[in-house]
Amino acid sequence: MLDLKFIRDNTELVKQAVAHKNEKADIDALLEKDKERRELIFKSEELKKQRNENSALVAQYKREKKDASALIETTKDLSRQIKSLDQQINEVQQTVNDILSSIPNIPHASVPLGRDESANVEVSRHGTLPAFDFKPKDHLELGEQLDILDFKRGGKISGSGFPVYKGLGARLERALINYMLDLHIDKHGYTEIYPPFVVNKESMYGTGQLPKMADDMYHMEKDDLYLIPTAEVPVTNLHRNEILDEALLPVKYVAFSACFRREAGSYGKDTRGFQRVHQFNKVEMVNFVHPEGSYEAHETMLGEATEILDALKLPYRVLLLASGDLSFAAAKCYDIETWSSADEKWLEASSVSNFEDFQARRAQIRFKGKEGGKPQYVHTLNGSGLATSRLMVSLLEHYQTAEGAVVIPEVLRPYMGGLEKISG
Repeated sequence: MLDLKFIRDNTELVKQAVAHKNEKADIDALLEKDKERRELIFKSEELKKQRNENSALVAQYKREKKDASALIETTKDLSRQIKSLDQQINEVQQTVNDILSSIPNIPHASVPLGRDESANVEVSRHGTLPAFDFKPKDHLELGEQLDILDFKRGGKISGSGFPVYKGLGARLERALINYMLDLHIDKHGYTEIYPPFVVNKESMYGTGQLPKMADDMYHMEKDDLYLIPTAEVPVTNLHRNEILDEALLPVKYVAFSACFRREAGSYGKDTRGFQRVHQFNKVEMVNFVHPEGSYEAHETMLGEATEILDALKLPYRVLLLASGDLSFAAAKCYDIETWSSADEKWLEASSVSNFEDFQARRAQIRFKGKEGGKPQYVHTLNGSGLATSRLMVSLLEHYQTAEGAVVIPEVLRPYMGGLEKISG
């Protein structure tokens, strides 16, 4: 959420940000309602001041044995006016809050302007795309032939987009997750969190999923709880409505979770296999940092995510997202894409985002130094480190052999009991 005073002082900048992110928010209506709210508050405060003066005068009259009946009636009338004004203030405040909730974060100055993903900028490319002397199979065919993935039975159990990992496929998935967790914990200094996979409405609002992404969430109406789209939601909300000690910053958490997304807007997109699923696994990094160091932390987090792909020896590229491809809450975001050898295209495996104080304002996450002073909002960042679904596509297709086996990357072999290859 943006600061209301900032919007008043930078109205045109905010309007441009809304346009650059392809969002809709009535900034003029917000400012009109904000003006109305402040005028109502001023009237209410003036009447409260008058009521207090009258109350003191009533007490004085009573001490002096004077008739205070007219004054008492006047005071009661003031109370009725104040009650009416306060009700109006609450109604106007709700309208202000609703419009504020619809305003996206402002893209950072380094973000390229553009309406969609076609304006994204490739920052770097790493590794060499594989050259096979045979026609490579896709991950669906490999998974079926090696009996390690079962999308058909997943569909029978739950519907399309809910994969089943089987045998060595399940172990390979677990190996990826454990390797990534261990790297972030042991080398990068993260504290592991194992969060709930369901959250309340306040948590979804705090990180910016609600109200914007309501149609994309799995909502359990009876309990008014949501299945998480990413561990970012519960982990960021660990410190909702808290004031952190400045000396503890940065706070770095890493969490594995299943992720659930309805993918309401995926009509017409490639939904084969792991390329677009409703449930997938992800290791998520979340940082709470001092505002002065958030963009340095952003670059560090990007390196922590790409280190995994370097270790797996998979080709990848890094994109800087254009304004129109940025998420609602992000100020700046890098996407990390891995290569599908069968389809010969790049697949998103991670997003690394800096939200500045946008989420912190919504979730009221602040910090305070030893010297005291007014608490400040932290900056929050998160990044997939990594999502396993599309990573599994790249791994299976990249490491396949002419015989239809899949070689296991060296860094994962200790997690696979020393196994070097999955064969049929």
